[in-house]
Amino acid sequence: HSSFLLNMNGKMVLVDPVFGPSAAPFNFMVKRYQKPAIALKDLPKIDFVLISHDHYDHLDIESISFFEDKNTVFFTPLGVGSHLRSWGIGENRITELDWWEDAKVGELEFILTPAKHFSGRVGFDRNKTLWGSWVLKSEKQSFFFSGDTGYGDHFKEIGEKYGPFDLTFMENGQYNPMWTSVHMLPADAIKAQKDLKSIKLVPMHWG
Repeated sequence: HSSFLLNMNGKMVLVDPVFGPSAAPFNFMVKRYQKPAIALKDLPKIDFVLISHDHYDHLDIESISFFEDKNTVFFTPLGVGSHLRSWGIGENRITELDWWEDAKVGELEFILTPAKHFSGRVGFDRNKTLWGSWVLKSEKQSFFFSGDTGYGDHFKEIGEKYGPFDLTFMENGQYNPMWTSVHMLPADAIKAQKDLKSIKLVPMHWG
């Protein structure tokens, strides 16, 4: 529900790839509703992978391990690289960033920006790694990916620093008012879109 493939300046960027059969430690839990739109083996050559946080529905071992013998470069929030290294991704292919830090590769700039969420894959590692949203910029284009987040002032700050955006991928439909500190309802997504000064919105993580 949050995996996207982008072509920016001729570079292929894969965001939060989850191609596995479930979003849980075991395949019989939290199963997919339908097959991925494309199989991992049928993807074009991927130059970069962006990860927003380490929850199972955003960080999938099967999808990451596919790139073990590739030259794909990974960008993650602080601490998330530890998972990738344990799954066979070389240290020299992983860049971990704190909020507001950036990395430039050729014509592309990758910036980790804040989000209101949390992290953890097992019961005792909650918030041991960072989470975030992503800004991806080139000379002529700008893109924002919200990751998982509740609504907050961070959207306005991101919009002021890096907006306006040509396109945002925004989580928008976690339908439980009890979750608004870590997820957004549709009205929140619209407010965030305005704060970001974004032209177009693609809704994600909804259902």
